[in-house]
Amino acid sequence: MAKTRITAKEKKDMKEFFEALRTMEQERGIPCEFIAQKIAEAITVACRKDYGGNDIVVCDIDIENEIFEVFARKEIVKEVENPFTQVSEAEAKKIDPKSLKEGFVKIKIDPKKFGRIVAQNSKNNFRQGVRAAEKDQLLADFQSKNRELVTAHIERIDPKTGNAILKIGHNEATLPKIEQVPGEELHEGDHIKVYIVNVKDTDRGPRVMLSRTHPGLVKRLFETEVPEIFDGVIEIKGIARQAGSRTKMAVYSENPDIDAIGACIGPKGARVNAIVEELAGEKIDIIKYSDDPVEFISGALSPAKVVSVEITDPEKKMCKVSVPEAQLSLAIGNKGQNVCLAANLTGWKIDIHPESGFFGE
Repeated sequence: MAKTRITAKEKKDMKEFFEALRTMEQERGIPCEFIAQKIAEAITVACRKDYGGNDIVVCDIDIENEIFEVFARKEIVKEVENPFTQVSEAEAKKIDPKSLKEGFVKIKIDPKKFGRIVAQNSKNNFRQGVRAAEKDQLLADFQSKNRELVTAHIERIDPKTGNAILKIGHNEATLPKIEQVPGEELHEGDHIKVYIVNVKDTDRGPRVMLSRTHPGLVKRLFETEVPEIFDGVIEIKGIARQAGSRTKMAVYSENPDIDAIGACIGPKGARVNAIVEELAGEKIDIIKYSDDPVEFISGALSPAKVVSVEITDPEKKMCKVSVPEAQLSLAIGNKGQNVCLAANLTGWKIDIHPESGFFGE
């Protein structure tokens, strides 16, 4: 195709166009290449109408070299039968003499000559493309973070529902009131950590399920604070949680020289305290996991001391636990919290009795 001289204004317009692409990439998080592709598709579809609906229009947007050109690729013939797709040899020779050997000629289309309808169609197609791109980008971003811990900025709190609208990267998502820690006060402008429970693609767009109450939040926090967990030296075997009040977590290491509980607590309690602070004072019991159910159940009932554990039904995982008389209320916990969390953590039904064998009045 013969080279066309580009005016100073056209260069300026082209420069502004590519700058706008890069700005959109920064603001919306959509890659320049993707946006350029959607613009090219929109222009191609819109211009096709001016050529009888034939697929001969090509829009080339080269971001690296900042080139933006639109042309129609017509067949060179001796006698023109279809003016939409064909051009005479004489006309082709005027446009580009070298094209006669190839049998096709590229005819540059001036964007200014697109016409109002073509321009409007291009805008509509582009908007649809960007909306689709934003949806795909949002879905991809959240799917890459599924079951992960992310830091979010609180944009606003709905005064009626109490739901928190969060900004995560370039995207917005909602933390429902029911997934917020009871008693925890969230404020606009604060940064908080949330756990992405699940991401679903729906007709209305990606549906992201966020939580501050999910046990996965505690697990990811410990992975962040405790290098031995992140590296796999220490394994988290299970977590039972009553958000805002208490969490029990079972840890284990195959290396006998490693103190799994001590590593999670950290020097002077630094590691666990950092997590307790993030969870607004939630108490955390760290227990050593054991394949021996008697040992595991005994540890799970901490801070209460256990005298004995009797397995009453192995198949149904039922057991009877004896504790000192003075430790009974501690073992059961306020409103049964301690024994319930221990049961959830171990998977055993726990029947607690005082060491004397009978309950006092």
